[in-house]
Amino acid sequence: MTSIFRTAMGAGFDRLHPQLRRRFSVGLVSGEACTGRGVMDRIWHGGAFVKPFLALGGTRNILVPRAGRAVPFVIENVPYTDSFGRETVTFVRTFDLPGGARRFDAQMVLGPGGDRVIDYLGTHQHLATDLYLHAEADGSLLIRSGVHRFREGVVDARVPDLIGASAEVRESYDDATGRFRIRVRVVNRYFGPLFGYEGSFTATYSDVRDRDVRPGLRPVREEARA
Repeated sequence: MTSIFRTAMGAGFDRLHPQLRRRFSVGLVSGEACTGRGVMDRIWHGGAFVKPFLALGGTRNILVPRAGRAVPFVIENVPYTDSFGRETVTFVRTFDLPGGARRFDAQMVLGPGGDRVIDYLGTHQHLATDLYLHAEADGSLLIRSGVHRFREGVVDARVPDLIGASAEVRESYDDATGRFRIRVRVVNRYFGPLFGYEGSFTATYSDVRDRDVRPGLRPVREEARA
């Protein structure tokens, strides 16, 4: 057994920078969680038309409804078993923005075929998307999103391209500074760039084998459908 990220990437996982391999080895097998603390150099938004969607998403900790520069942040990657028996790793980002902290929540599980990771977004996991992970030639990690799906009660629908978006995440490790670098870009096919951020952080690891996930880190509602 191994981490959900190593399983999804297969042999490509070994081409990652050693620090990225450790960071994405967090899981129930390793018994480790990872906490990153750093600064977002920039959190940006697209045109004014994006703001209502970001505000709505912000009510469920999806995306970040405010822009900013030099924003302190924390990312918590903690493994646990969800209510459906699946290994899950939290990706909870807290941004210390003027006027109050904002969170961007996600929980990741291994896809049914074992070749991708499913990313459930927000406090209620209403949105799910497939993530495809690839090791770049320089040892960095490239993550691209697939189709978005909306799930609520009996509703199970693909999010139309007109209002949906694709995400690209690049994470690397800078040996000179001893910091991870992260860049996220979310783009709509028709309207262009919607949202993104870029910055750097350091990581610490902790043993979670004898501890439960701290209160507030798990979602309010969990979704069984992949």
